Amino acid sequence: MLTLAEAGQAKLVEKRSRFLAFAFPIQTQEDIQRHLAELGRRHHAARHIAYAWRLAGEEGAHDAGEPRGTAGLPILQLLRARGIEGALVAVVRYFGGVKLGVGGLCRAYREAARLALEAAGVVERTPVRRVRVRTPLAKLGATLGALARLGAKVHAQDYSGAVVLEVELPAGREGELRELLAAWAEVEGG
Repeated sequence: MLTLAEAGQAKLVEKRSRFLAFAFPIQTQEDIQRHLAELGRRHHAARHIAYAWRLAGEEGAHDAGEPRGTAGLPILQLLRARGIEGALVAVVRYFGGVKLGVGGLCRAYREAARLALEAAGVVERTPVRRVRVRTPLAKLGATLGALARLGAKVHAQDYSGAVVLEVELPAGREGELRELLAAWAEVEGG
């Protein structure tokens, strides 16, 4: 999966309108809302804050008062064309007094978004799932060995009672993990 290496921003001036573009890596819908709220606070005088996002197979776009399909959609089409997931791109427009027309708006929003994505950088990441593994202490070594074979990472361990491991596992390998541990452990989630 392609996603953003880090947050990035860029500026484009088109016929006196300023387009400030921001690209954010995201993991949840709450991340989207938090970034948009912060941009709204910082740029409350802007005429438009258009955006698009892609996350876990879902996507959305908003034109923010621009003519339909001229702001959010070009940003979303750019994210789709590049195959980028886990990303929010928002473009703040300060109107400069000159109308750009439908084609001009589409080009300006897409170009501003492209510049922000370029500033953020794109990396390939393997999608992961979080699961909880409950195993007897006597089988901890075997459980950790199975997790290692599947490329899983243990993020937290709880030894009160049965051992409970919080595990991050490459997406799609949950079934394999259940099969490997079926004789002695319980896998929750995923």
